[in-house]
Amino acid sequence: MGDSPRRRIAVAAGCLVDTRGDVLIAQRPEGKIAAGQWEFPGGKIEAGESPREALVRELHEELGIDVRDARPLIKVVHDYSDRSVEIDCWRVTTWSGTPQGRERQALAWVRPDAIADYPILAADAPILSALRLPDEYVFTPPSATEASLRPALPALPRGALLRLRVPALDDEAYAKLAARIVPDAQACGLRVVLDRSPQLVRSLRADGWHANGAQLRTLHARPDLPLCIASVHDADELQRTRELGFDAAVLGTVAASASHPGGATLGIAEAARLTQRANLPVYWIGGLRRADLAQVQQHYAQGIAAIRAYWDAP
Repeated sequence: MGDSPRRRIAVAAGCLVDTRGDVLIAQRPEGKIAAGQWEFPGGKIEAGESPREALVRELHEELGIDVRDARPLIKVVHDYSDRSVEIDCWRVTTWSGTPQGRERQALAWVRPDAIADYPILAADAPILSALRLPDEYVFTPPSATEASLRPALPALPRGALLRLRVPALDDEAYAKLAARIVPDAQACGLRVVLDRSPQLVRSLRADGWHANGAQLRTLHARPDLPLCIASVHDADELQRTRELGFDAAVLGTVAASASHPGGATLGIAEAARLTQRANLPVYWIGGLRRADLAQVQQHYAQGIAAIRAYWDAP
C-alpha cells in the first residue's frame, strides 16, 4: 500500500507590525506540538470562514485584540510527515487593544532581521523573507548612465531595492559604474542589487544579487550572499528559485509595458495563481505603476518591480 495522503490544514496567521517596525511573535506553550518554538499568531480557518475572518477571530481569541487594518502578505504551504499546513499570512498594522498571551504563550516584539535568532517554526521561513523585504523594487533604465542616475537617487523611495541593470555595458564597465553608484545609493537608504557575478556583490558590499533565467538554470547552489532574487516567467522557474533557497522572485511580464509592448503577458489571474503557489515572496513586473501596489498586494504579491513607474514619475 502507498503512503496515506497528508491531512491539509488551512491556517490564518498575522504579522503584527508596530509603528517602529517591530513584529510580534508568540512561543508555543507546553502541551502543543513543537512547544517552545516561536511562530506568528493565528490558527485554523474554520468551515465557512474567509481567511480574513479567521484571522480576526484567532487574534481576538489568542491576543485579545481587534484587527482594524490588515492586508494579505504571503501564502505558504509546508509539508510535515503527517500533515500539510497551508498558511494564509496577513500583515496587520492597526488594531485595538494590547496584545496579551491569552493561551499561556509568551510574546515578544522583535525586529524582522532579528527574528531568526529565535527558534522559529520551519514553515514560517518564507514569511520571514517577506517581512524583511520592501514593497518596491526599482530597476534602472537600460540606458542609464552615472550622470543620469546619481542626481535621481535621493528621489527614489527610501528603503526600496535598486537593481543596477545596464545590459549595454560589458562586465568591466558595469563593475566600475557599480563601484561608484553603490555607496551613494546606500547613503540614500536604498538596498542595491547587482546582476552580474556574485563575486562583484561581495567585493563592492552591495546588498544582493539578481539572477536571470540563464543564470538560474546553471546554478547548483544558492550563492552565499545576504539577498538573492531571480527573474522568473513560469511555475518551473519559480520552483527552481525556491529549490535553490532564493529570497524572492520577480515574475513577469504581468501586463503590456512600454519596454515590451507586443510581448506575451501573464495577466492578473495567472500572475496571482503563480504567486500564491510560489512559497516565497514574489514581485510583479510589467505595465505596473506605483498606484497599483495595493491591488497587487491583495493577490499576495510582495510588491512591484518597475522602471518607468519610478524614473518617469513627475
